[in-house]
Amino acid sequence: MSRRRPPRAATLAAAALFALHAPAGGAAAPAPKSCGPDALGVSRTLAFSARGGLAIGFKSYPKTLDLADHEVVLTFDDGPAAGTTAKILDALAAECVKATFFLIGRNARGLPALVRREAAEGHTIAHHSFSHPDMRRLSEAAAKKNIDEGFAADDMAAYGAAASEPRTPFFRYPGFSDTPTLNGWLASRNIAVFGADLWASDWNKMTPQEELDLVMSRLEAAKGGILLLHDIKAETAAMLPQLLREMKRRGFRIVHIRPGDDPPPLRDAPAGWSSETEKIAAGFYAGKPAPRAARRP
Repeated sequence: MSRRRPPRAATLAAAALFALHAPAGGAAAPAPKSCGPDALGVSRTLAFSARGGLAIGFKSYPKTLDLADHEVVLTFDDGPAAGTTAKILDALAAECVKATFFLIGRNARGLPALVRREAAEGHTIAHHSFSHPDMRRLSEAAAKKNIDEGFAADDMAAYGAAASEPRTPFFRYPGFSDTPTLNGWLASRNIAVFGADLWASDWNKMTPQEELDLVMSRLEAAKGGILLLHDIKAETAAMLPQLLREMKRRGFRIVHIRPGDDPPPLRDAPAGWSSETEKIAAGFYAGKPAPRAARRP
């Protein structure tokens, strides 16, 4: 019997998690803004250590940050990108919101002005590998090299220097494609691995209004958590100002995460939990349809 090819929709949905993004362009920061009562702002800053290793985000791991009801950690992957990251930063500045940017090293190297702006405006500079490969398809040595090159490129772009360890020990795998060996290696270096608690699914084609409706429905259902978006997506950049205003209107609050010295507050997944990203990956490697959550619920 001939082997069936994966359905095109499933292949596209899974492959979107591993897409590569090329750098171009630059950025200029807007004038500082005074935060008033109408701005969403930052409710609190949560600084924590990854000493001994840490893996969080219910989409992938059975633990996450112990946030209060309606608290949200905003995270953006895959940037910086010309034409969209600056708009994302403008929207965040207009609402006095801080986020965490998980950078692709080659994009950071190509657009250091945007990375410096992110750092200068108080956002957290985190890491997403050098070239966004599928780590499970690389040798262990190649995967480690790509991760370390990403750390160095991001820190050089942000701070003008790179040490043997990243200044911010926060990492997210491209496509959530972790391995036990790599997780252990990062834990031995006191580097936190981030998944997400909910995502915008902005790798799918949709209008800004459709994306807004989807994200708000997921926030309302989850009552908050670590939210994943992509600053390389034009629809996300167009949607973000309204998202921040709607979050303010519905009583959501922003928590800004940074590295610190204290252990993080954690909570366990509910009974019956399983890794959604592992199900997506299993289907991708087996050539089976991706779960609906990998597309649009």
